[in-house]
Amino acid sequence: MSRAFTTKTIEEIKAENTHNDNLFGLVYQGAITKNKEGEVNIHPIAYDLNGLRIAANVYTPAGYQENDSKAYPAIVVAHPNGGVKEQVAGNYAQHLAEHGYITVAMDAAYQGGSEGMPRNTDKPANRIEDIHRVADIIAQYPGVDREKIGILGICGGGGYTIKAVQTDKRFKAVATLSMFNSGLVRRNGFLDSQTATIQERLRNASKARQQEADGGEVLYTPDMCDMPEEQAKTLPAGLYRDGYYYYAKTHRHPQSTFRYTVSSFLDLMNFDASDNADLINQPLLMMAGTAADTFYMTEKVFAAATGTNDKELFLIPGATHIETYWKTEYMEQAVGKLVEFFCKKL
Repeated sequence: MSRAFTTKTIEEIKAENTHNDNLFGLVYQGAITKNKEGEVNIHPIAYDLNGLRIAANVYTPAGYQENDSKAYPAIVVAHPNGGVKEQVAGNYAQHLAEHGYITVAMDAAYQGGSEGMPRNTDKPANRIEDIHRVADIIAQYPGVDREKIGILGICGGGGYTIKAVQTDKRFKAVATLSMFNSGLVRRNGFLDSQTATIQERLRNASKARQQEADGGEVLYTPDMCDMPEEQAKTLPAGLYRDGYYYYAKTHRHPQSTFRYTVSSFLDLMNFDASDNADLINQPLLMMAGTAADTFYMTEKVFAAATGTNDKELFLIPGATHIETYWKTEYMEQAVGKLVEFFCKKL
């Protein structure tokens, strides 16, 4: 069987990652700086998705040998909205690889290092197809046990994971962290704060799409990463203020952005991750911090996932949404629970 992916050369890797001293462009603490024999290694790959070149990083466990007969369980890690594989998705992928899993973090089509125009198009159907396609790819990776593939979806990637696994039964176990239901929030606003402007925003999105079709300027939502820090300090405490510092300051990556095309609203606003959640019959683990202002989204999906009796809601005391991405004490709890879950269910 011919492989549907290619491994990037060192020259390609260096050319793509010039923003920091990390060979692979990783921005999280404790990231791999170079591959060493006998340790967790990272393998940047590329593959095709409907004519677009998708960028991904595969992490292999210590002692992994491509030609070895050993079969490994595998975990896909889907990144947050606006995030890239070099941030929190890579962080969790690396930690899970340290526990014996082959893991993969990919950039969504139209985002990060993956192709697609207009840039930062954010349509649920695209994100869901990203997940289906990466399952195709990781199943072909040398050493992967196809009967032991799991998935971890983080933030917006968690919402799209919930939708993808409703029909894709190659995923034998499903986990989310700080799940964000993109459609619900784009439609109603965060904490249902914009329900009065739904029709106005839909009209604006419709006009923006026609403008694109006519060859005009592509309209984007504001990019919070470009916000002056003094203005960011006025944001309400929680997701958006923490998100500003994570994405714009402490874990900034040049391909990460909060902006997306205004026309994407046409697709986002009729999406809800909780719709048809009863189709999930796989073991399900949903994790969130007790101080997360996004917790209501996890609660809604967890309640709607009536098709499985094998489900657990795991709360991380004191953690906010963004703190689960990077703060050691919270990450250790999340990774420990993920390892326990996937060890039992894969």
